[in-house]
Amino acid sequence: MQEKARILVVDDEPMVCIALTNWLKEENYLAKAVHDGASAIEAVRQEQWDIVLLDYKMPGMDGLEVITRLKEISPQVIIIMMTAYASIGNSVQAMKEGAYDYIVKPLDMDELAMMLRNIVERQELVKENLILRKQLTERQSYENIVGRSAAMQKVFDLIDTVADTNATVLITGETGTGKELVARAIHGNSSRRYGPFIAVSCGALPESLLESELFGYEKGAFTGADRTKMGRFELAHGGTLFLDEIGEISMATQVKLLRVLQERCFCRLGGTVPAEVDVRLIAATNRNLLKEIEAGNFRSDLYYRLNVVNIQLPPLRERKEDIPLLVECFMEKFNVEFNKRFDRVEKKAMEAMMDYHWPGNVRELENVIERAIVIDQGPEIKAKNLPIFKTESPSTNEPQSLEDVEQQHIRKMLERHNWNIARTAKALNIDRSTLHKKINKFGLERP
Repeated sequence: MQEKARILVVDDEPMVCIALTNWLKEENYLAKAVHDGASAIEAVRQEQWDIVLLDYKMPGMDGLEVITRLKEISPQVIIIMMTAYASIGNSVQAMKEGAYDYIVKPLDMDELAMMLRNIVERQELVKENLILRKQLTERQSYENIVGRSAAMQKVFDLIDTVADTNATVLITGETGTGKELVARAIHGNSSRRYGPFIAVSCGALPESLLESELFGYEKGAFTGADRTKMGRFELAHGGTLFLDEIGEISMATQVKLLRVLQERCFCRLGGTVPAEVDVRLIAATNRNLLKEIEAGNFRSDLYYRLNVVNIQLPPLRERKEDIPLLVECFMEKFNVEFNKRFDRVEKKAMEAMMDYHWPGNVRELENVIERAIVIDQGPEIKAKNLPIFKTESPSTNEPQSLEDVEQQHIRKMLERHNWNIARTAKALNIDRSTLHKKINKFGLERP
């Protein structure tokens, strides 16, 4: 079970510290004790604490001074003053210095339990509100697509131009460049913003399921169809349908999709009555569809229907001036998510990120920052916690045969794409069944 909160106990009496930390752990809190003000200040400087239970009278530095110092280091920390010398004057002064509340010794454990419970519930609500407000902003505004570079300003201008129209949009760019964010920004700034935004990853669904997901089916249409099901087109009525990885769909599904775009109606699988839909279509792909047309894998008439407006997203390596801003945004996001307090990046780490090629683009950068924040306490992102940038020393175990090279390359690509089969297959330019055969052949296992 996850701990309710991280609580630091500060008291110069060892028995009080032992008894209180044991009780807190039984209550499922993560607890630690220190015995003086200086140690409390150092503990808060080194780690993130949600609540500090602070003794009023201690040798050296008293509780009021400690409150002031702790609030300078961590303004959001909740401080509860523990005192055997209860007085109105003491409590008022403690509140002025930044204490949340005070409790009189000997401690009433029921009172303390209720106080802690109220604090934790309040903090959880604050965190949820921050996350929800951020998600709402992302849905309704493209300002959260981060970028000050000239390349991204062109993207923003196109979003402005096309958002409040019904034009079909084709978003192109490498994996991880933020194609779905752009699609959501277009929807969120259009007159359809109050309608549904339905996203479908065409590459993540087997061809046998994709058609029924898009168009729905009638009861009895096939074995297992024990009820009528609406498809994504119907669910998106009045709003926007986003088809990601559009280059993955079969020629048969392309024909049906083209008909929907032309006639604005379709039949569910097993049905005969056409259903009319009012849907704006936005598609995205990391493939070169013109080359796919030349290879006979994609219909030219569908391409021109989709490509009314094209938004090309630049890879991260072509807008490296945006990296510091992106890092700052991801730090803020994961500070909230993991209750950390990272606020800066080591110079060596930033230089490494600026020099790196970023094959996985913004998504890869986000994963790198998330990992760095998860495995450290902060407040600085360090180069040593960015293992993707570590240079490999020459090894005597270099692959000798072509098969060894192939095996190592497939393993690296799987790890780079977090073992996502569809993305890895696309990156390797092979189909998923071939990738599965290679995984079985080489005995590769997900860590």
